[in-house]
Amino acid sequence: MAETRKKAEEMVRIIEDWLREKMDDAGCAGGIVGLSGGIDSAVVAALLKRVFGENMLAVKMPCHSLSEDGDHADLMIDSFDLPWSSVDLSDIYDRFTEILDLDEKSLVAANIKPRLRMTTLYALAQDRKFLVCGTSNKAELTVGYFTKHGDSGADLLPLAELTKGEVREVARFLGIPSIIVEKAPSAGLWEGQTDEKEMGLSYDQIDEYIIRGGKCEVSDEIDRRFKITEHKRKLPEACTVFEDRI
Repeated sequence: MAETRKKAEEMVRIIEDWLREKMDDAGCAGGIVGLSGGIDSAVVAALLKRVFGENMLAVKMPCHSLSEDGDHADLMIDSFDLPWSSVDLSDIYDRFTEILDLDEKSLVAANIKPRLRMTTLYALAQDRKFLVCGTSNKAELTVGYFTKHGDSGADLLPLAELTKGEVREVARFLGIPSIIVEKAPSAGLWEGQTDEKEMGLSYDQIDEYIIRGGKCEVSDEIDRRFKITEHKRKLPEACTVFEDRI
């Protein structure tokens, strides 16, 4: 237990130093994060508060979201005395899907939600001279479990080198409420949706793959997903056929 706590403390120190460095390099005052009620956003919000104090903002962005998620976001705000704002995107989402004539139960429509949130965060961040901090961890980045130009639309990814298990260790060290730490991870795209159900993989399996250097019982499937989602981890491809012209 003591060793786990020491490891978590060191991870927190490294991330906090990195956040200070990146904000200084960018000449920005602090960071902003979308607060979903889940563990990843809770950890990022707590880290930002520890590093920047009042120069951070946690933003609740319900979009036909579960009331439980809102309750857990409020619990984080109260527990850590977070500066916060709330922007309800439900009406905008409804109008947008109506204009595009989309089935609201489709994945296409569901992915609009994180993209609306990304737009909201960047508008609020620019107004405050903050950087947008994403919440994706190494497990999600490995299998491409994120929405392109949605929750991946960020300036900084503080948890990018942490497995899901390490995120939980850091959360416990930071004092994140246990109800948030232990809840089933979910992107909240629709009622009953969980990350592991949608992926068809458990976070423990993905963590094992990462820790053992690509070796686990489902390594072929994770290799496949890593390959087909490579475009989501790269900048847009640029046409360079004119690079040798005079």
